[in-house]
Amino acid sequence: MELTVQEIAVLVGGQLVSESGSDQKIHGVASVSEAVAGEITFFGNAKYLAPLKVTKATAALVPVDFAEKISAVAIRVANPSLAFAQLLQKFAPASIQFLPGVHPTAVIGRGVVLGENVSVQPFVVIEDGACIGAGSVIGAHGYIGHEARIGQGCHFAARVTVGARCQVGNRVIIHSGAVLGSDGFGFELAEGKHVKIAQIGIVQVDDDVEIGANTTIDRARFGRTWIQEGTKIDNLVQIAHNVVVGKHCILVSQTGVSGSTKLGNYVTLAGQVGIVGHIEIGDHAIIAAKSGVSKSVPPKEIHFGYPATEMGGQKEQLACIARLPKLYARVKKLEQVSDSQRKSSPPAS
Repeated sequence: MELTVQEIAVLVGGQLVSESGSDQKIHGVASVSEAVAGEITFFGNAKYLAPLKVTKATAALVPVDFAEKISAVAIRVANPSLAFAQLLQKFAPASIQFLPGVHPTAVIGRGVVLGENVSVQPFVVIEDGACIGAGSVIGAHGYIGHEARIGQGCHFAARVTVGARCQVGNRVIIHSGAVLGSDGFGFELAEGKHVKIAQIGIVQVDDDVEIGANTTIDRARFGRTWIQEGTKIDNLVQIAHNVVVGKHCILVSQTGVSGSTKLGNYVTLAGQVGIVGHIEIGDHAIIAAKSGVSKSVPPKEIHFGYPATEMGGQKEQLACIARLPKLYARVKKLEQVSDSQRKSSPPAS
């Protein structure tokens, strides 16, 4: 694949800062620091301005308000990162295609229904009564439980587990090692022993969800643990029983959501966030990294810290803590002055 700078500008709906160099050829994409002549890069974060000014790339995608002088031919676009992703698809090697059919080593149970052009890879186990929609791919060593329902156009990487009766919508991507439908962590203490509470519900994953590697989503105690349309879940995330995650949420790596908590739509949980059970996180709320959430969060608020509180208050507290050494030194000095004055004062008559 080879395109001129001008052709790329048209492709991404961008505007050339200058016509000079618009006929130069682009044959690849790369990061700001690694790009060489003949490649295009992008500028999506202010901290990369210095590397951008010395990049060897022939062209660069920049924001519409970009006014710096750079050696690369600049193409202004509304979203440089998104435009760059579009170009990646053009210049990347052809994606791996899995041929339809069932590998001879796969084990298929009774009453299994496979739609058209389903691909079942080596050593997959599909239990009795399961149903897999047209065009879906079940990666090597995958497990689909009894009476599970998988929609159309799904792609499960190697070693994905979907438990019995769980339901997965259309165009869902699940990465290696993810487990849907493991038992929820439910026990009651009786006569000095932890008694297991049956977990008889399911996991339901709606259309266009993506689930990262080694993420676990527990089946409900009853009813469903529900991941709604368009939500994207990173690697190593734990979602407990009966949690509801709304539409188009983002859950970043090492986040944990305790049982029966409800997330609204467009919620963002940054890395290593922990959330207690039985609370609600409102629509468009953001929880900053490493926060511990112990109370419900209203819509559109940004919370941070442990325990997590509204971002403005947390920043004020952190600023005060940062000033404590100077305050301590000041108090110490005042105490020394006070002691000195007390010692030098004549005794009362």
